[in-house]
Amino acid sequence: MSARRIAIVGAGTIGAGVAQLVAEHGCEAVLVDHDPSALERATVTMRRGFQLARLQRRTTASPGELLARVRLTGDLSALGEADFVIENVSERWSVKEEAYRRFDAICAPETIFAANVSAIPIARIAAVTTRPSRVAGVHFMNPPSAIATVEVIRSPATSDETITRITSLLESLGRRPVVVRDAVGFVINRVLMGAINEAAAVVAEGTASAPDVDRLFQGCLGHKMGPLRTADLIGIGTIVDTLEVLRDAYGERFAPCPLLEEMIRDGRLGRKTGRGFYNYDSEEAGE
Repeated sequence: MSARRIAIVGAGTIGAGVAQLVAEHGCEAVLVDHDPSALERATVTMRRGFQLARLQRRTTASPGELLARVRLTGDLSALGEADFVIENVSERWSVKEEAYRRFDAICAPETIFAANVSAIPIARIAAVTTRPSRVAGVHFMNPPSAIATVEVIRSPATSDETITRITSLLESLGRRPVVVRDAVGFVINRVLMGAINEAAAVVAEGTASAPDVDRLFQGCLGHKMGPLRTADLIGIGTIVDTLEVLRDAYGERFAPCPLLEEMIRDGRLGRKTGRGFYNYDSEEAGE
């Protein structure tokens, strides 16, 4: 790990979580975001994560020591030193396209791009670079430090060497990579987003409350949280953006439930805003 230079672009929930994971496993990382407030929030998130890791005996290092392994910057030129770039920017094609054109111009030809993407095909991302064989998808679940399995997406152009290097990196971070073929939504989100959308429709129609939907999934199917707590954790905006990508590919069965769009208009975006299907400002979510 010491010879691997890892850059993480996007200091949101997943980006901060990946940086935390990298630091916990003894490697230095650079976390890049143009928004200083996002970097400040990421610092708070990582410090809490490192405190928990220490309490759970996942590391013997102090939170301060672990934070020192993550360099925070708003300067994208820091990617020029990276062996791996793990990207976590918005799930909108205009944003992704611009980001990868800039990465491609800054990074060394041998740098590998790992797209932490929800639904956009890896082949589409790879096509805007000069290194399609060195682009793959690395879909971390939230929180990255707690969920060990990672969906790795291989496009038709992704080389064997790239897959080997990415899976080796993930294994060194204590993750279990599962390699799948490229398709819109891949496996997890093609299935999960449809389930969340239907669960939202069940609530909108008055068939059941959000807590009852989740209790059924937890009790009957063994889900840890259920689809609607999961939606709040992911973020309602990300859910709708992903559904729109799936809708373009697979048709109206992925059209976002009107309740999800209403929640966005109301600013009920999930955990990050304190309200979604549950109220996280109250002592007991869901009250």
